[in-house]
Order: sequence, then C-alpha cells, then structure tokens
Amino acid sequence: MSVTIYHNPDCGTSRNTLAMIRQSGVEPTIIEYLKAPPSRERLKELVAAMNIPVRALLRERGTPYKELGLDDPKWTDEQLIDQMLAHPILINRPIVVTPKGVRLCRPSEAVLDLLPNPHIGRFVKEDGEVIES
Repeated sequence: MSVTIYHNPDCGTSRNTLAMIRQSGVEPTIIEYLKAPPSRERLKELVAAMNIPVRALLRERGTPYKELGLDDPKWTDEQLIDQMLAHPILINRPIVVTPKGVRLCRPSEAVLDLLPNPHIGRFVKEDGEVIES
C-alpha cells in the first residue's frame, strides 16, 4: 500500500504520525513540505480529498497567521491558498495520503484509520501518552 506523509520533522505530531505509520509495517513516501511545498493544484486536491474547508488547513501557532490577519473572514479560499503557498508553515500537518483516504492527522492516532494494518500494538507518543490499537 502506498502511503505519503506531508511531514515537518520539527513537529511532534508529525513525528508521532510517521512513527505510527512505520510501526504498522509501511515505509511511507515522506514529503517535507517546508522544503518542497505542494503546488496550488495539489494543495486544492488535498483539501478536496479531506473534504474540509481551506481555512481548516491553516495552522495558527508558530506561523505568521496573526501578523497576516488571516483570522479575518474577508479572505477567500484562493487568497488563503496564496498565503499557504507563500508561507508553507501555514499548512497544518501532517497530511497523510493512502488509498483509504486523505486526512490531516491531528491527533496523530487519526492515521490508524488510513493504514492497511491499523493494529500497531502499544505506541508511546513523544509526550508519554500511550496508544493501544
């Protein structure tokens, strides 16, 4: 099964999600989206596949979200995508793509529904939280 993760190695949730994928027995394709951001077309495809509003993909913490005034409802979807393309750190992560679907995996255990073997056993997140599946 092909699994792709849009990953930020500096993000604990993204690292936990990647570790869960690997613990399931899959070595995913890893796209470090800060180094290789998705194209406009790909970003729109991901949003559509997740069936979420564009705004739901925006990350606020640790980003220029407030400075850019992105909390203002005046921004159109196209303008929000423009901002995510200009500042990829605004794209929330991790996004996981599998034949079973596409999901923003927050919390990280949301990835389990997308994996061919969701029964990964005992998993301890970086913060010490234990996930049993």
